[in-house]
Amino acid sequence: MRRADREVTGFENLVGILEGCSVVRLAFAAEPVPYILPLNFGMKTENGVLTLYFHGAKEGTKYAYINQSPEAAFEADSGHELCWPEGKSCTMLYRSVIGRGRVFMVNDDAEKDEALALLMKHYRPGTKVTADTYAPPSVKAATAVFKLVVSQMTGKERKAPSATPKPQ
Repeated sequence: MRRADREVTGFENLVGILEGCSVVRLAFAAEPVPYILPLNFGMKTENGVLTLYFHGAKEGTKYAYINQSPEAAFEADSGHELCWPEGKSCTMLYRSVIGRGRVFMVNDDAEKDEALALLMKHYRPGTKVTADTYAPPSVKAATAVFKLVVSQMTGKERKAPSATPKPQ
């Protein structure tokens, strides 16, 4: 990383950034240009492995790319704020995580229920979520669920500059 002073390290810190994000962008190596799409997500960590869950219609372009090559990259960011310290050039504050992993379709009903509950939990923290909360059988029947098992990720953060005390 070019700007080591902005690097975010530690698995928990990277997961913490993702917890504050509302969208993950998932990218596939498509020809003639990469294919990227913004997705709502849920996540879980288990034994130091992060899994991101997504949902969507049962057909579409993304599934062609998943079948072609299940390797994918992702990006998520939050905390955007224009910062213009007095007497200095402006900059943008942010927090971001990028990484890669392998995409798998979720076909097991129990894991599908868990994934959809994790999606709801991400957007409604503190709410008790059950299968009845989010998905009547007709919705579940029309919804595909897939996951990205993350193999590598890095984070970066631009914090607000500290206040400089004025000379007395």
